[in-house]
Amino acid sequence: MIRSDDGLTNWRIDPNPAMVPEPDLFPEEIWGIEDPRVIYVPELQQYVILYTAFSASGPLVSMAMTKDFVIFQKLGHITLPHDKDASIFPRKIGGCWLLIHRPETAHAVDTYAGAHIWLSFSQDLKTWTNTTPLIKARMGSWWDANRIGLSTPPIETSEGWLIIYHGVRNTAAGCIYRIGLALLDLDNPRHLIARGKEWVLGPSEPYELLGDVGNVVFPCGYTLDDQSGELRLYYGAADTSIGVATGNLNEILDWLLKYGERPSSNVIDTII
Repeated sequence: MIRSDDGLTNWRIDPNPAMVPEPDLFPEEIWGIEDPRVIYVPELQQYVILYTAFSASGPLVSMAMTKDFVIFQKLGHITLPHDKDASIFPRKIGGCWLLIHRPETAHAVDTYAGAHIWLSFSQDLKTWTNTTPLIKARMGSWWDANRIGLSTPPIETSEGWLIIYHGVRNTAAGCIYRIGLALLDLDNPRHLIARGKEWVLGPSEPYELLGDVGNVVFPCGYTLDDQSGELRLYYGAADTSIGVATGNLNEILDWLLKYGERPSSNVIDTII
């Protein structure tokens, strides 16, 4: 854990890691853990953490919970390989818990190759079923044409669930990771209201262009000031350092609703 009074300066790093791989207890963590997404769930009175565990068979989604960021309870994996980029919604919808994730079994059931964002449902946070496509990677020369995945946990707004996602574009010089936006219906998140055509954050600074994995901005967390509407994205830069980007939530929603792409139809209109 690292801590700051204002979220921008004078960061204090805890002497020990908050969570470490424990392959003796959780074999799926044999090759490490990464990309935690943290969301507070009032019904549970806990923070729920979805993270990627690298098993011998590939990445999968694991869950942990904490009340105080001192004691963490690992619950083990909730999906099978290959799967990552996951978060639950902060409350039940239609009597179910909802999980956004990116299972790469998509190739076997989709009409074109790519890794897409999917939605699954659960009564107990353990068994996830009724998995269905939610947002697809675009085809052709789009900035998010190769694969997409969730960035921060879903953000509840008056206009719908704001989804911040990363898109990957393959080029002759390598991959570029950029950030885009989508908006889901509050009562039925299977319904896509709007999706931005352009990315809103991409690598441009030297620390984003050069590093262990260059040309990458990769947010997993955010803060939102309810009074000012300031949204801060905390992101990995080139898999080497941590950056922060700021925006105004109302301005973001206005842009998305004004310029975003509206789906012509929705295959599934009811929530389970």
